Amino acid sequence: MLSYPEAPKRTGVPREVIKWLQSLDLSYCPRNYRRDLSNGFITAEIFSWYYPDDIQMHSFGNGKSLNTKLGNWSQLEKFFIKRNLNFSKELIDGTIHCKPGAAELLLQEIYVMVTHRRVKGIQDGDVDFTDRHYQDGLPMVARSTATKAVKSNITLSEILAEPDIDVNKQKVQAVISDHYQQRQRERMADPKRFNIKPSLAERAVRLMPSSEQNQSETSLTQRSSSSSSLNSSQTDSQTNVTFKEINVNQGDRSYVSSSLSSTTPPSTLSGP
Repeated sequence: MLSYPEAPKRTGVPREVIKWLQSLDLSYCPRNYRRDLSNGFITAEIFSWYYPDDIQMHSFGNGKSLNTKLGNWSQLEKFFIKRNLNFSKELIDGTIHCKPGAAELLLQEIYVMVTHRRVKGIQDGDVDFTDRHYQDGLPMVARSTATKAVKSNITLSEILAEPDIDVNKQKVQAVISDHYQQRQRERMADPKRFNIKPSLAERAVRLMPSSEQNQSETSLTQRSSSSSSLNSSQTDSQTNVTFKEINVNQGDRSYVSSSLSSTTPPSTLSGP
């Protein structure tokens, strides 16, 4: 299964696909692919040439109502499952609801499957059938608002085909979220147009330190590290101090005692 990163900027199909369609001898050749392929009748007629036993054209209607479209594509989806033909749900829904580029890509997908040939326009990626690329090509003043984006990317038939209100709300919320993200990118790209004033942090001048300042800071760091290492070495040396007892040879102690006895008064030497 091949998928696509974005809807083509130009509507239309390659020349080899048009020649292939003309060679099938269909009931009518599609001119407006978005309108003519939405009901699934042409798609069923194409596969009837390659799988005549599986596709019976009398069971398909060529009307434009939503019920006719859903009925035809319901039969085709059963046929795709039976033959193991992989078509993305986004591609089929985009074709039913006439999304930009969906029918052209579906036709190229069918061409690749039944002829086993390559088309240069086909690329790998996710399916995206919004008008984002069309909006990017417009000037800012001409781009859609949030309401216009919802109307352009979600059709009435798409809402009627999905009765679940929560699913439709999620689709609308996704379109609005993409629109707001695009607006934020525009504001960042051109702040003067939106009169965006820079904040105080953005206005603050932050100068890079010069080489002389870097050298002075480096020398100061080295000095502080050397002084800390010196203090630590001195502390270590003080903690490692040891004391040694020195023995001194003293003189005759009798001379000292006789001198002390001669100097003391007699009252202290004799008793009462």
